[in-house]
Amino acid sequence: MTATIAEVGSVVEALWPLSGASGWDAPGLVTGDPAALVTRIHLAVDAVAESVDEAIALGAGLMLVHHPLLLRGVTSVAEDRYKGALIARLIRANCGLLSAHTNADVVETGTSAVFAERLGLTGIRPIATGTATNGDRGIGRVGELAHPTTLGRLARVVGEILPATASGIRVAGDYDADVRTVALCGGAGDSLLSEPAVLGADVYITSDLRHHPASESRESARHSGGPALIDVAHWASEWLWLDVAASELRAALPGVTVTVSELRTDPWDFVVVQ
Repeated sequence: MTATIAEVGSVVEALWPLSGASGWDAPGLVTGDPAALVTRIHLAVDAVAESVDEAIALGAGLMLVHHPLLLRGVTSVAEDRYKGALIARLIRANCGLLSAHTNADVVETGTSAVFAERLGLTGIRPIATGTATNGDRGIGRVGELAHPTTLGRLARVVGEILPATASGIRVAGDYDADVRTVALCGGAGDSLLSEPAVLGADVYITSDLRHHPASESRESARHSGGPALIDVAHWASEWLWLDVAASELRAALPGVTVTVSELRTDPWDFVVVQ
């Protein structure tokens, strides 16, 4: 069986509605003929040279990624620029490119929800619902561990759940501090540091924590309470979602082959420990 790119787009819209995307985001179809037939969809976090080559080698008619290739405006897609080269390669191979980004973050089975479930959290709810009318949808997740643990042990569990990356797991807080309530956000989440659900948690797990927001959060925690911090690789925190997304696509598109890339598209290659 086959489906057109337009039909796949309708399924993607049902699973991850564009209405849930943040205003600054740019999810959706980047390239591809909506009428083109698709027998294979290949999923990846990022559209980079290696993952695009992988999709083409597999004969995918559509590549679905989490991060939009054209998130920030470009004035040229000439092939002497890497984005132009990737788009040209996809077009020549008759492989469309579609992204589901923040619209896939906020749903009940989105990036943060999958991460929370893998950690075994209970009572999972969004950190912030924003303008969502469904209380189960929103950015980030917070929940409770079935059995309290320490910050150090939790960090090790996180390291076992996530695929390995050069940057590993960074932690701010007392190794032996008790942890029961966990807030997390797959991808970059320092914008949520002041949310009540994060401030009320024992630990906040996210990616791309910058010096000043992290420092201010820890100083505030020492003064008036707040979470310890666990910083993980951006790619790793969102890669977990791909298997769930693939399962949802297979259920909605029987007969269409859906594959998941295991390529590490995290940009860092090694770390020097001083």
